[in-house]
Amino acid sequence: MRKHLAIDEEMKAKWPDTRVGCLQYRVKVGEKSEELWSYLKKDIFKKTKDDIFDYGVTDIPNIKESRAAYRAFGKDPSRYRVSSEALIRRIGQGKGLYQVNTVVDVNNLISIRSGFSVGSYDAARIGEELTFRIGREGETYKGIGKDQVNIEHLPVLADEAGAVGSSTSDSERAMITEEAQEVLTLIYSFSPGDELERALEYGKEYLEKYAGASDVESWIAG
Repeated sequence: MRKHLAIDEEMKAKWPDTRVGCLQYRVKVGEKSEELWSYLKKDIFKKTKDDIFDYGVTDIPNIKESRAAYRAFGKDPSRYRVSSEALIRRIGQGKGLYQVNTVVDVNNLISIRSGFSVGSYDAARIGEELTFRIGREGETYKGIGKDQVNIEHLPVLADEAGAVGSSTSDSERAMITEEAQEVLTLIYSFSPGDELERALEYGKEYLEKYAGASDVESWIAG
């Protein structure tokens, strides 16, 4: 069943351009797509380095707007970086990317190409009703590969059990492992214009081509 995602009114009031692109699909998670990594190294890393040269990291389109939204929500984007910025900085520093699995690797590809933060969640481990909202005072969760992450004032994804992800660092609860059979991939946009629509289009293509996604549903919340 397709998840339902609503954007909290307080978040929309503080940043009216907030929208979330949603991709829900069936998948058999694999270890690695050699074709994907060849594409990343041959095309995407070069484009990313060109973007850094042209703009500087913090002024890359969609990263710039995301950082401004963080400030509006009360979070310092230099201390709590948007995940797309963190990925692009790694490439600029010549560190490359971590290889995780086919879904997470495509997740990162979409984020790097678009400049939007992207999160992927095991649909079986999150509720049917989801809210994108601002993190509450004192709110934390256990991050992937991290201890407790301070998500106060961050843009967070939550269900009835609490926060499960953010546009900076996701929680362990719904992380993608090879056990996942249905996945919800979210593209977090704080930008005007139609770039989110375009990211959804090529995101769907990437997921089908490199992760073997099927029965893909695509929609925008906001």
